[in-house]
Amino acid sequence: MPQADSNLETPKSGLPPALAAYVMWGFLPLYLILVQSVPPFEFVGWRIIWTLPFCLLIVFLRKQGQDLIAALKDKRSLLILTASATLIGINWLVYVWAIQNGNVYAASLGYYINPLLNVVLGTIVLGERLNRKQWLAVALAATGVAILASGALTTLWISLTLAFSFGTYGLLRKQVAVGSLPGLTIESAILLIPASLIALYYAGLPQGSAFGGDIQLSFYIMLGGVFTAVPLLLFAVAARRMDYSTLGFIQFLAPTIVFLLGLFVFKEELQTAQLICFLLIWTALSIFVWDLWSRRKKPDIA
Repeated sequence: MPQADSNLETPKSGLPPALAAYVMWGFLPLYLILVQSVPPFEFVGWRIIWTLPFCLLIVFLRKQGQDLIAALKDKRSLLILTASATLIGINWLVYVWAIQNGNVYAASLGYYINPLLNVVLGTIVLGERLNRKQWLAVALAATGVAILASGALTTLWISLTLAFSFGTYGLLRKQVAVGSLPGLTIESAILLIPASLIALYYAGLPQGSAFGGDIQLSFYIMLGGVFTAVPLLLFAVAARRMDYSTLGFIQFLAPTIVFLLGLFVFKEELQTAQLICFLLIWTALSIFVWDLWSRRKKPDIA
């Protein structure tokens, strides 16, 4: 588990947790296949319920109880974390619904749009700057997203909801003065009451709750807490250590994995517009990464 609150953090130290988080998110649809029989609302409820004890366990093992208490006493932090908890809850619900209903490409598109939103938020809200090559990358990626969006108007709401909810979530977590683990623990606690109400509602239906009937399915549902907490913790660490615009372009890794899963595992039809978008975005990513690499190599050579 990454040490999120070290005083020795540097911009480069955010790269490993960022890569790990996005790889895990990229392959998340494979896990969602295992719980496909669980209604999206109910699954998100159980996902929140099992995330909280997992976070509390890590808080205990890492002896961060004091950090958690300090965050709970900070009214400003609680207000921001309440907003971020709401956004991530919406994001989880829409994503699970999209995958379970066969809209894998729409989910992928949402996380292709998200880095563009991160760039906008990073430059406008945080005052970060991009050079000409990076703006060229942004233009290519925006063109690709526009082409793909023009052929997916019926599911565009999925993509936009995912992009704006997670983009704003990351921005809020970057600005709140709370460690990644205490922050996620508080977010899970904030969502616990609505999550419990959802679980109780489904338990009262004729078919009963999805949890507790089948041992294997119940185990898969419990794993949702692990698959939720670990990548979010890694992302929160990366968001606090890296430029937000740079973090946004690394995020292209996750939707690319999801895109390939939709093509080869979920067997969705690949349209021409989708292929063009895929190529443009990867060209943009190549330009952006090459520019970052070349600028970091110059000081080393000097």
